[in-house]
Amino acid sequence: MLLRRIAQLEAALATAPAGAGDVIELNDQRVLQDVGIYRYHHPLEDAAAYKDQLRELEAQIDSVVKAGQAVLAADLFTFDGSLAKGRKMVGDLSKLMLRAYNAEADNCVRSLRSGNISTAKKRLEAAVKAIEKLGVIMEMRVNTAYHALRLAELELTADFQMKVQEERERAREERELLREQRRAEQELAAERERLEKERTHYVTVLESLRAKGDDAAADELASRLADIDQAIEANDYRIANIRAGYVYVISNVGAFGPNVVKIGMTRRLEPRDRIRELGDASVPFRYDVHALFFSEDAISLEGEVHKAFAGRRVNFVNERREFFFATPAEVRDLLAEKVGGLLEFAESPEALEYFQSRGRWPQQP
Repeated sequence: MLLRRIAQLEAALATAPAGAGDVIELNDQRVLQDVGIYRYHHPLEDAAAYKDQLRELEAQIDSVVKAGQAVLAADLFTFDGSLAKGRKMVGDLSKLMLRAYNAEADNCVRSLRSGNISTAKKRLEAAVKAIEKLGVIMEMRVNTAYHALRLAELELTADFQMKVQEERERAREERELLREQRRAEQELAAERERLEKERTHYVTVLESLRAKGDDAAADELASRLADIDQAIEANDYRIANIRAGYVYVISNVGAFGPNVVKIGMTRRLEPRDRIRELGDASVPFRYDVHALFFSEDAISLEGEVHKAFAGRRVNFVNERREFFFATPAEVRDLLAEKVGGLLEFAESPEALEYFQSRGRWPQQP
């Protein structure tokens, strides 16, 4: 009879509703949209710190379970008129309820996705209510302190997942930044070598012309040599000043729609090389260039522009994504106020591939 009662309670727990009128939203996209930007419950420095905290928390959870304090119940319940049988029944059902609760808690941890912590918490709260409802006769319930530990485990796990994601993204971007810097350094070094060879050639020819007494030709060549010296000086400045570079404003109307621009910076000798790389196979069409600005401190200038358009970001979660809801003219006006050195500007995108392809797209239902 006792085993039958345990089986009945186990079946009831498995099918118990979350509670009168309670509906748990399981659609991750809808939940994430409602919750908004993820906020850390337990701010820690890095993923390793979260891992250590989780280990300590797991030890506390195990300690409560071993002490028999995870599920609380009446200790004077009688069964068949026997207090001993009643206590045994309460003990067996407590183990059953704890097993069911822990199974739900473990499932919540395993099914966690970045940002859907609210759904997991609601599921675990529903399990607590179900156990309390089914064990009302024996005053059986999950210990509030134990439940708090399992909720903290959910929060730390969600924080850990988010921190790991952030660290991976940061590492990827740092690798890309290093590759970009290495390319820029290689290009500048190659340009320095080319200019030096050209200068050596001009010096040799100039000496020859002076020796022959052809002063007119020598003066003309000296003017060209001065231009080369200026180019070498500018190139050396770019090599020495790691912050010098170009701020660019580009768009991809075929990929992101109108009035969305990417504002970035590059130290490359030819900034369009970097823009061509951005339009690789990850987007369906090439980027259009709207503006190019050279700045002696392109890093700070880029940061100022990003700050000015901060409220119009496309991605509010990852601020290292440089896309904004803005027109090229709006960015141009801001850049012109700050530096005034407009290298080139185009208001409307050419988007040749996009406009040529759009007419052949299948009709949308």
